Amino acid sequence: MSEVNTDAQVRPREIIEAVRRLEAGELVGLPTETVYGLAADAENVQAVARIYAAKGRPADHPVIVHIHRAADLGHWASEVPETARKLAAAFWPGPLTLILPRKPGVADACAGGQNTIGLRCPSHPVAQAVLAIFKGGQGGLAAPSANRFGRISPTTAAHVHAELGDDLLVLDGGACAVGIESTIVDCTAQPPRILRPGQLQAADIAQTLGVAEADLLRPAESAPRVAGVLPAHYAPRTPLQWCSREQINARWEIGTSAGRRIGVLAFPPQPLAPHPSWVTLPADPAAYAQQLYAVLRRLDAAGLEEICVEVLPPSPAWLALRDRLTRAVHGSGR
Repeated sequence: MSEVNTDAQVRPREIIEAVRRLEAGELVGLPTETVYGLAADAENVQAVARIYAAKGRPADHPVIVHIHRAADLGHWASEVPETARKLAAAFWPGPLTLILPRKPGVADACAGGQNTIGLRCPSHPVAQAVLAIFKGGQGGLAAPSANRFGRISPTTAAHVHAELGDDLLVLDGGACAVGIESTIVDCTAQPPRILRPGQLQAADIAQTLGVAEADLLRPAESAPRVAGVLPAHYAPRTPLQWCSREQINARWEIGTSAGRRIGVLAFPPQPLAPHPSWVTLPADPAAYAQQLYAVLRRLDAAGLEEICVEVLPPSPAWLALRDRLTRAVHGSGR
């Protein structure tokens, strides 16, 4: 068995117990640098079915398989194009998922009925420690976000327990460093294309591959179905809407005067009188992303009538956050 190197919050014996349960076909809450995943053995059909049941996930919605290292790509993919190898070498371990042609008969339960597979090598030390010893380091873990389907992704162990109950073993790796889901790149297309934006920017991918950024972001007339791109996703139950700063100020003044319970998610500054329902997040996209889901969860649990989120900047650095919040707006209030 490999030596277990992990986060200070997770003891080695917890890692070993998690691996034991995963190899027995059970589910485990797993921290990654993006969000917490609900993990199961990707090659155990019954175990993957438990993920779908626990989340209420549609059967045709594929799940990403997490692997220990790029050298394992050939176990899962029938072909690994040079573009995929370049991206894995540049950005793995990290918040990047590669869509590749799937080997026949491999991880059928994760594919949503398709002949492609999404693969990612996470950088979180707890996820790496689990993958290093799961099936002798040769296995893969299906691990979509550990929450009910379509709802706000969890970025702490407490979020997972709140969603899925206290009976689930959750490895507490602290708050996720990235805070939003991985960038998904379709490597079955040439040139590759980004199907879901994330922290990893199109400009960085374009530079690595020597292609135009616009080509990576081109519309996909037909593309593999991937996780997290339905119009309604990442959503609070409280109605959420985009607002300009002027609209927020007006709604806040009128609403609070009328006794309405309004939440605000905005950039600084906040009103002179601090209020728990008015939350400011940094004007830096990475810092904003790291806090976003935790703040949305807090506001969603506050018994508010609506949440106003300030419109984000139009620059490419904010693309992934605009994507997540637009889907959250569409799915909110249900």
